Amino acid sequence: MDHVVKVGQSPALMAGSTPGGGWGAQLPPHMAHNNNEFSPNHMPMQTPSPMGGYGAKSEFTYEELAAATSGFSQDNLLGQGGFGLVHKGILSSGKEVAIKSLKAGSGQGEREFQAEVEIISRVHHRHLVSLVGYCIAGSQRMLVYEFVPNQTLEFHLHGKGRPVMDWGSRLRIALGSAKGLAYLHEDCHPRIIHRDIKAANILLDLNFEAMVADFGLAKLTTDNYTHVSTRIMGTFGYLAPEYAASGS
Repeated sequence: MDHVVKVGQSPALMAGSTPGGGWGAQLPPHMAHNNNEFSPNHMPMQTPSPMGGYGAKSEFTYEELAAATSGFSQDNLLGQGGFGLVHKGILSSGKEVAIKSLKAGSGQGEREFQAEVEIISRVHHRHLVSLVGYCIAGSQRMLVYEFVPNQTLEFHLHGKGRPVMDWGSRLRIALGSAKGLAYLHEDCHPRIIHRDIKAANILLDLNFEAMVADFGLAKLTTDNYTHVSTRIMGTFGYLAPEYAASGS
């Protein structure tokens, strides 16, 4: 029997995030001057990994990612989703990446985190955002993804002043997203159920080809700062009504 890894996030997590959870999400105003988590004076101590780099993916140090993002500066901040902050970075090789800093306090151990990263790192499909590497620095966990340059589907559909997207592009994006999800649901071993598919989690390249993001993240972090508990995974408005009503 195939194992199924169910991934997603609760509405409680989404309550504090912007509507755009992808690379292009805007930082809420109250966060604009409160980024001390990534300031030089708050740099976490790097924890050596007994397992080294995982597979073909790179294990980065905190210092490498800080250098790539100019110290996780506001200028490099792409947005904030339910799982944490996302910064654009340029590695020493010149490669552009998106660095997702998961919310601290998950309580997850290093080996557990690496096991989940290993699952995500096996996923390769033209319509899925690829994992480049990861970082473990003290209690901080970061994931390094390829950078997708053309914002999110939500931005192009609902952004102020955006032109109306033509039907050809809409169809191409829908088909690409479906192909990416079909790969996750049917061809991965173990299979991965996204459980939070929405316009903000569909990134677009310069040719308006869809790339599904944020799969596999729910098992890497939990929100210890909310008292709300629910079995529902996903974002209301995108959930099937019967699932939202019953949780199953």
